[in-house]
Amino acid sequence: MYSTDSTVAPDVTLKAIRSAFFDFVDDPFYVSAAQSVRYISDGLLVLENGYVKELGDYTTLAARYPDIPTTAYPNRLIMPGFVDIHIHFPQTEMIGAYGEQLLDWLNNYTFPIEAKFKDKDYADQLAKIFIDELLKNGTTTAMVLAAVFPESATAVFEEAQRRKMRMIVGKVMMDRNAPDFLVDTAQQSYDETKVLIQTWHKCDRLLYAVTPRFAITSTPDQLQAAGKLLEEFPDVYLHTHLSENQKEIELTAELFPGSTDYLNVYEQFGLLTERSIFAHCIHLSESEFERLSEARAAIAFCPTSNLFLGSGLFKIETAKSAQQPINVGLATDVGGGTSFSMLKTASEAYKVAQLRRQQLSPFKLLFLATLGAARSLMLDDKIGSFETGKEADFIVLDIQATPVMALRNPTATAQSLEELAEKLFATIILGDDRTIEATYVLGDLAYKKR
Repeated sequence: MYSTDSTVAPDVTLKAIRSAFFDFVDDPFYVSAAQSVRYISDGLLVLENGYVKELGDYTTLAARYPDIPTTAYPNRLIMPGFVDIHIHFPQTEMIGAYGEQLLDWLNNYTFPIEAKFKDKDYADQLAKIFIDELLKNGTTTAMVLAAVFPESATAVFEEAQRRKMRMIVGKVMMDRNAPDFLVDTAQQSYDETKVLIQTWHKCDRLLYAVTPRFAITSTPDQLQAAGKLLEEFPDVYLHTHLSENQKEIELTAELFPGSTDYLNVYEQFGLLTERSIFAHCIHLSESEFERLSEARAAIAFCPTSNLFLGSGLFKIETAKSAQQPINVGLATDVGGGTSFSMLKTASEAYKVAQLRRQQLSPFKLLFLATLGAARSLMLDDKIGSFETGKEADFIVLDIQATPVMALRNPTATAQSLEELAEKLFATIILGDDRTIEATYVLGDLAYKKR
């Protein structure tokens, strides 16, 4: 144990990391880079029992902590861990399945695969691979859809707990329009979800999301059961899909003829709240955008999935407008999404915006993958930046990880925000899991590149 403060309790353990550091203090969609970005070219991150104690200039802090054990990462860049706000655990093994549009893709690939996850041993094996891939790609928190079977959610919770990760998981609720081997009932989904909430919500760093898959696969009775769970457990999340595909929207309108639009289906059952995360939201009306903003709900922007399945181009400029701002986080949406890498996801988000004649700076892109995503999950008091007191989840980037990246970034450390922006943009466009040198969870090394 090391301390330069005589008032520190004897069981407090301090350690430090030295490198270049980068995080956000505000939203770059609404304020300048200088007001939203913190960058320290030679910094020291002081950790206390897995939490951020202090981040500052190395020379200044090293003098205050002369005996602290320090790990140095020269020629590297450290930033908060990525936060993926929409990903399907059971689809890990079918990532990259031949592209069809959403409803056919679900029926032909997804549903048959998800049947395997009733077997707890199988779910346990896949959960280890799933968490390994997240950490290898620098993702330290994710909002996860499990299969309809509670065993699948339990498998992810157990593996995430073992790694001390902050994770949000929910078993999907589906009582119609899916194969017989995958459906539950409204009562069964209520009962099983309630047990999972009582077992796992707020257990260590784990949280629960009530997860009706989407309106098509839930009867009104099941959506009502989901709403009842939100009333009984007001600090859990609601996690589902919204307006991903035109045929999906048309079928939803047929199934819920009394609704005014797709979002209204969820509104009718009390599922639109500040703790609701809706994935995709590609084909929303102006009214739906307005109501999401008023409710302070969040959108998961899933560019690789939206392009792969031909679903459409997300209107980032509407979602992040000053008039009706909405919290937005980036999401891989594996396995409709084609990579676990949030860098590759950010790269595709840039291209989606380009096709809409919009521009997303590297700072805006990485905000959506860190502090912006944390805000979307109402976890920005715990993760997403290096603010004092937050949980120390962070990643070490090698922005020269490949020969081409080294050509593009001939020096590893930026000397200004403008230079940092250039280096980060190249890293987003060219980077992948090879860029992740190390991943830390609660201040401890959880992954290191070989």
